[in-house]
Amino acid sequence: MGLPGSGKSTFSRQRFAGTHDHVSKDAMPNAKQKQRRQDLQVSVSLAAGRSVVLDNTNPGVGVRAPVIAAARRHRTEIVGYFFSTDAREAVRRNRTRSGRDRVPDVAIFTTRKRLELPSYDEGFDRLFVVTLDEAAGSFDVTPVAR
Repeated sequence: MGLPGSGKSTFSRQRFAGTHDHVSKDAMPNAKQKQRRQDLQVSVSLAAGRSVVLDNTNPGVGVRAPVIAAARRHRTEIVGYFFSTDAREAVRRNRTRSGRDRVPDVAIFTTRKRLELPSYDEGFDRLFVVTLDEAAGSFDVTPVAR
């Protein structure tokens, strides 16, 4: 969960590429009904007993609720990673992207307005805050206390 340009996709690739099915609306550029397709991919993976990483902005409680409910139905652990970055940093990082990877600046500011901090009350079993340490080329991952 976090702004475009906060490091979500890089983190997902580094941490989960070999262990989780990767589901992202960014990987569906021409798909109609992206939400429906995403929900189906998540359900298929979970039904097959595979772990899933959902690599999207997921800015609000209402957006996250259906995925959390699907995970609950499949009795899987629900772990949330919130990428903490300010809009100015996200815009700067986004401007280094090219092609479809680059989003309009307005997408970052629009997402920031809708961004709600995740909480255990939503149904997460574990929560983490992630910050990108660009100088070191690494991520700092801090557990969120209950």
